[in-house]
Parts: sequence; C-alpha cells; structure tokens
Amino acid sequence: MGNKDQAKAQGAQLQEVEASMSTRFMNKIMAEFGNNVGEVSLTNFQKVLAQNYFIAIDGALKMAEEKRLKKSEKYRDKVPVTWANVNMDVKFARNVIACARVGLDPAQPNHINVMPFKNNNLNKYDIVFVEGYRGKEIKAVKYGLDVPDDVTVELVYSNDVFKPIKKDRNNKIESYDFEVANPFNRGEIVGGFYYYSYSKVPEKNRLVIFTLKDILKRKPAYASVEFWGGEKDVWKNGQKTGEKEQVEGWYEKMCWKTVYRAAYNDITIDSQKIDDDYLRLKQLEESYAEQGLAEEIEANANKDAIDVEYSVADNDAEAERPDDGNNSEPEKETVAAASGSGQQAMGGPDF
Repeated sequence: MGNKDQAKAQGAQLQEVEASMSTRFMNKIMAEFGNNVGEVSLTNFQKVLAQNYFIAIDGALKMAEEKRLKKSEKYRDKVPVTWANVNMDVKFARNVIACARVGLDPAQPNHINVMPFKNNNLNKYDIVFVEGYRGKEIKAVKYGLDVPDDVTVELVYSNDVFKPIKKDRNNKIESYDFEVANPFNRGEIVGGFYYYSYSKVPEKNRLVIFTLKDILKRKPAYASVEFWGGEKDVWKNGQKTGEKEQVEGWYEKMCWKTVYRAAYNDITIDSQKIDDDYLRLKQLEESYAEQGLAEEIEANANKDAIDVEYSVADNDAEAERPDDGNNSEPEKETVAAASGSGQQAMGGPDF
C-alpha cells in the first residue's frame, strides 16, 4: 500500500472514530434528557445545541492533545487527550444539559467555553464548562427578579467629562452626564460605571460607579499578561533567559469586561424562577470557589496547561476572549505551566 493509500485509510479510520464518538455523545445526552423529562425526543434546536457542545469539546480536546505532543517526553502526560479518555459519566451529561437549557451556546462568542482537566484519580479527562461574560448576561436576564430594560456599561477616561446625578429629595431619577470630549485621545482609564434603566418606572434607575482601584481589585491574582498587559519572562529552549518583554495585552477590554460582569452579577435572582438547571450551574460555581480555582482558571484558561491541587472535577470557571466587536483575539503564546499535584487543565478556550 502506498503512502497516499495509507493516509486515506488513516483518514477514513479517524473519521469513523469521530463519528462513533459523536453518536455516543448524542446518545448519552438523549438518555439523560429521557431520565430527566420522560420519554420525549429532543427538539431540533436542542439537537443543534447538543451538537455544538460536541464540536466545542472535540476542538478543545484536539488543541490540548496537540499541545501535549509538543512537550518533551519527560514532561508529557502519558494519557492522550482524546475522546477515548474523556470521563463521560452522568455528571458530564447533566452539565451539558443544564448549560444548554439555560441557553448557553458554545458556538456563540463568550457564552460558554469548555476545557479538559486531567483527573488523576480516574486517569481520565473531565470536561469543565467555563461560563463567559455574555453567558452571565443570559443567565441574569432569564432568572433575574427585576431585570432592567437596558444596562449601560462604560469606562471613563481622564479626558472624558462624567458627572453623576444622584437621587435625592429634589431629584427622583438617578442619572448621569457623560461626554467623550476627545474620542481620539481619551487619556488614561480612571474608572467606569454601569447604569440600570427602567423605561416604565425611571425612579428605579440606578447608577453604580467604579474607581480604577475598584476595577483592579477584581483583577485575578494571577492575571495573564497576555490579556491585562505587563511584563513577562522571555523563554528560550525551555528555560528563562532572565530578560523581560513588554506585552500590550487587552487592558481596556479587560477593565470594561470587569465592570460588565459586575453589572449582571448584581441583578437579584428571582427564587420563583430557579430551576434544576440554574441550581446545577450555581453548584458548579460554588464548588469551584470553595476549592480556590476560579482565579487560576480565569488567569490561565487559554494557556498550554495549568496544574491545580484538587480532586473533585465537578467545577466551573470563567474565561472568554476580549470581544472587541469583530471577534478579534490576542495571539496565543506558549507559557510555562505552574506546578501542582492534583488535576490538570489541558489547554483551554479562547478568552
């Protein structure tokens, strides 16, 4: 058999394996749907959404496996990051279903991303679902108690003119004046704000102001310089050179995203709207926070690998790309992995 014939045969075999994994994935999801809601078939929309999750997970696995193979054999994990080594237990299917029912679509930017984690207890990879900032908006709008008609999020620069108009006995409606005096030279970021607008009851309008200190206080302790900007070590042949290089990053977008997340986090959840899917996502967030992993995932989500010390794989995280309106994103770069002894995150989604 010639090289071309061998390549065709290998390609056909790979397609067959991928097709069988896609079928297995869909069967797992459909079975769990049946267990939860009875003998009903998935709607066309739900089938498309489930397939989007398969495509997203498949892409994350391939990216992580590619990065695994690039490592020297000394540091390379012996377990390939493939579907055959994914822990497709009941929790996996339930997590997919919960995210899909809430309306989080991995095919849409910043709804939700997926990340494989090495579960050293099972010697398999668990899939973690990473909620994006647009995903937080979707969840808040769906489950909020008193959702505003409009949410305005802005950064304020040193050359802008910003004047808050607070509510008092003489002024029944909280508001603000905001003027971008020089759109081509706005100066340095000095803060930001979000504003809840209620068209029918403007007396409920609310303005929340953030100083730059308030914004940076929400910056992860291990924030990636690829996104926040700053200095990073220069590596050569797997070792630090002792030199530093300046990275511009996406500082403005990260500051804006921080205020945006705060705006939708502050919307009160209506207890009467809470369902099993919301509780499932909330449980993931809380378990992640309890184990102190949120900052590490936020900071390292699209790097080569991070090591974290925990044994429970039922977690969630937050990571998304800056989203400048054109879906632009920072170039991915190889970075050194932090050391640890528990479960490992292999690769990761776009920021």
